[in-house]
Amino acid sequence: MDFGVVLQTNPPASRTVDLARQAETHGFDYVWTFDSHLLWQEPFVIYSAILAATRKIMVGPMVTNPATRDWTVLASLFATLNEMYGNRTVCGIGRGDSAVRTLNGRPSNLATLRESIHVIRELANDREVTVNDRTLRFPWSKGSALEVWVAAYGPLALKLTGEVGDGFILQLADPDIAAWMIRAVRDAAEKAGRDPDTVKFCVAAPMYVGNGESPAERAHMREQCRWFGGMVGNHVADIVTKYGDGSTVPKALTAYIEGRQGYDYNQHGRAGNTHADFVPDEIVERFCLLGSPREHVEKLQALRELGVTQFAGYLQHDNKEETLRAYGERVIPAMAENVVATA
Repeated sequence: MDFGVVLQTNPPASRTVDLARQAETHGFDYVWTFDSHLLWQEPFVIYSAILAATRKIMVGPMVTNPATRDWTVLASLFATLNEMYGNRTVCGIGRGDSAVRTLNGRPSNLATLRESIHVIRELANDREVTVNDRTLRFPWSKGSALEVWVAAYGPLALKLTGEVGDGFILQLADPDIAAWMIRAVRDAAEKAGRDPDTVKFCVAAPMYVGNGESPAERAHMREQCRWFGGMVGNHVADIVTKYGDGSTVPKALTAYIEGRQGYDYNQHGRAGNTHADFVPDEIVERFCLLGSPREHVEKLQALRELGVTQFAGYLQHDNKEETLRAYGERVIPAMAENVVATA
């Protein structure tokens, strides 16, 4: 299993670069960032600094979208970074959430998402593609390679992911829900004539390492990560609106949003988000990784058995350095030892 860290590009940018350096030092393989240009600093500028300050780590957005980003510009950004630093970029993409809604816009439809994936991947892999009845190719790009990973929740988005995605990004860490969604992506890949084993599966969720021995400490960890249930709730609300409560989406995913009354994107992805009060403790525990290193390893083992190939931990809380250190010293080595022992 690979490990990633998900950062917000809050100023100063040097802080984001430093956390990325720490992540690589502690054995992480990927650094992902949010991509909402109104809420945070421009990630692609910071990617260049991260890549210059590290040696091996992969970088990319979790996630960009085809509405606020021109597809050909995105492809050029990735191909340029690949030329400068080697093929060390990855594109996470979805229909659009905070980047779109802060502009009072709407997420892209799935047909647009599908087309954008094709255009970005072809151009960023040095291949020709047709856009607006014109055949395009970067004449300056040689040897660029880019995977496009799709973030999805609903049935049709999961189907699209299985059909065209190099990877699947699931932004929650509940094993029961993950099992249902991974199966849906695998089934779609197989029906499309693809080998399901070639699709990578990334589970992304807040990771907070602490002893969790006292009720007060456990409650603090939950409060620091409750924002995540509110963020996921935005996508779930869209699913319920489109498919109704009787859809095939697991009830564990849809039931908790019944108390949702609104959302302020100015507090998006932030600890202490006042619009996440509706998220119950049970959902925070199910969606996130909290507690001792042993608890993290146990949940990660369960996810790996489902086919998850990467865990990407959000660090939007007050225990960033300690969590990175605990993963580097305890969690990542334990997961590697489990692989060796199993073999």
